[in-house]
Amino acid sequence: MKVFISKNIPSPGIEALEKSGFEVYINESSHRLPQPDLIEACQEVDFLLNVGQGKLDADFFEACKHLKGVALTSVGFDHVDLDAATTHGIPVSNTPDVLSDATADIAFLLMLNVSRKAFFRAMQVVNGAWADFEFTKELGTTIQGKTLGIYGLGRIGLSLARKAQAAYDMKIIYHNRSRNIEAERLVDATYVNFDQLLTQSDVLSVHSNLTEETQYRFNKDAFKRMKSSAIFVNTARGKIHHELDLIDALSTGEIWGAGLDVTDPEPMQPDNPLLKMSNTCVFPHIGSATLETRTQMALLAANNIIAAKNGNNMPQVVNVDVYKKA
Repeated sequence: MKVFISKNIPSPGIEALEKSGFEVYINESSHRLPQPDLIEACQEVDFLLNVGQGKLDADFFEACKHLKGVALTSVGFDHVDLDAATTHGIPVSNTPDVLSDATADIAFLLMLNVSRKAFFRAMQVVNGAWADFEFTKELGTTIQGKTLGIYGLGRIGLSLARKAQAAYDMKIIYHNRSRNIEAERLVDATYVNFDQLLTQSDVLSVHSNLTEETQYRFNKDAFKRMKSSAIFVNTARGKIHHELDLIDALSTGEIWGAGLDVTDPEPMQPDNPLLKMSNTCVFPHIGSATLETRTQMALLAANNIIAAKNGNNMPQVVNVDVYKKA
């Protein structure tokens, strides 16, 4: 059998596929393939291992309905038309759990970076703008003992909560569709409604999936409800916050700062006002970008494909109804 990998992955994932008897074809370019090129590349293969957030829509699955499976190298699957995949009997898998700590590290790093304006101050050194010691200019703010609000307290949010509580004795509040009793026990987290999350958080970190309910949940009205001293952090999906509203909230002082690992669109344009603000920090979607995590993700994706090749269900299948259909 043959598998196409849409971008290069760490070698253990490739080796696992080859050891299982696959012929492996890889897009060696660093650029995302346009959909017509991806469809063409999939015509002569049995499986797709899809790297990144390139859209797999109904047109893709109609053109590639011969595929026996699609393995994603991401937790999120909002870029995939699961109904279309299921209609054509194509199981789709993701890579949950393995990137929780790595992504939480980035949220923690953004929180610290923004609170001390560290990225902006470092760029002053690079740009030759470090003049003399200033006692009152561009001061940061402490997060010690403050309240961390988490929107979507799952595995990643819990990992962040543990770090923040252990290092800075932060109080943890959260808002989910339903209570997370285990997290309440582990980090003494308090469940609050969405309005309380907005009004009580000193740092508000987003860790939810992108759905119709969460798209642009953090908009002008939400930012107005937050503390003027609050820091907004998003490492989930760019469309969960409304970027123009965020720019306005930061520019007018409705909130104090923002740290983003995800933007809308991605990649962010270099003339975006957020990149010039002293109270922001933007990363290029590096939540899972450690060698260890990306290797685990590649192996998990490969093992899902190997399972399907061997006639078994993909262990991390997200469109579970595809097997009921079969």
